[in-house]
Amino acid sequence: MTEPIRLLLVDDQELVRAGFRMVLDATADMTVVAEASDGLVAVEAAKTHEVDVVLMDIRMPRLDGVEATRRVCALPNAPRVVVLTTFDLDEYVFAALKAGAAAFLLKDAGPAELLTAIRAVHRGDAVVAPSTTRRLLERVVPGLPDSGERADARLDVLTDREREVLEAVAKGLTNGEIAATLYLAEATVKTHIGRILAKLDLRDRVQMVVIAYETGLVRIGR
Repeated sequence: MTEPIRLLLVDDQELVRAGFRMVLDATADMTVVAEASDGLVAVEAAKTHEVDVVLMDIRMPRLDGVEATRRVCALPNAPRVVVLTTFDLDEYVFAALKAGAAAFLLKDAGPAELLTAIRAVHRGDAVVAPSTTRRLLERVVPGLPDSGERADARLDVLTDREREVLEAVAKGLTNGEIAATLYLAEATVKTHIGRILAKLDLRDRVQMVVIAYETGLVRIGR
């Protein structure tokens, strides 16, 4: 049998952690190796335990989930981080995704959705459809301060075609849909995505969506 997925639960509410743990402990391919009630404890737990996936709350005392995510993702052999969000209220999710979180998960997600998300993140896949990520960003981006950076400065390293692919990803299109829209082979789309990730030093597709919004390549309502 393969080794179970090792999890770190991070939430300042003990009852929330207990609810997640009850589901996870009953799952054969997962094991909770540590818990943390704030970001500082979470970072130390990630250092001292072998962890594959972190379920990270956003709003916590002492150190919030954004900075905790940034510190965890900077560790050697860093675990993947899934942000736990209330969706309507967590305006910091954008910052957490930018800090390196692999995806986000709604706190009221059902057990099946929770387990599917953890397994997907552990495989290195996207947890949520890009269109869902886009809807989240449309809620939180308007409340973020303007970085003041020229809109396309970081995208100057991309070719025109790569910009088109990045924009399509941010708008929620799948690889197949991008291929059909841009009249490309799907393998070519995957190649472009790989080059975009490398050129912009991004970890995954979720961060592609983030930077497309952050640089102004895609705007709210466009």
